Amino acid sequence: MWQRSLVFIKPDGVKRKLIGNIISIYEKKNILITNIKMENADRSKLEKHYEEHKGKVFYEDLIAYIQEGPILLMILEGEDVIDIIRKINGDKNFRVAELGSIRGQYSLDDTYNLVHASDSMESAEREIKIWF
Repeated sequence: MWQRSLVFIKPDGVKRKLIGNIISIYEKKNILITNIKMENADRSKLEKHYEEHKGKVFYEDLIAYIQEGPILLMILEGEDVIDIIRKINGDKNFRVAELGSIRGQYSLDDTYNLVHASDSMESAEREIKIWF
């Protein structure tokens, strides 16, 4: 099934100059980048994006982390792209992420985990509307 996903490279990936490396991994899997932009995320967008985490112990740290610098936002498209991207990104725990995944290759910390990707078609559409 043809799908869209919101993916963004978080501030740690931008600061560490990993944008090209990360994008090339998606492109090597024949995933299409149909829109791309860089921006400094404002709190109101982040609150909408992470609304399901509001009230959780890590919420404020998460908002602060994404505001540390610019993020690179992308709409990626392809067949079954949501599951493929999540596999490419790897587990959020960098210690168990597959070594070939983005987090397995580049993550140094569980909090600073480089990338975000939509977890469902519904989330993708909601997130794309927030950012694009």
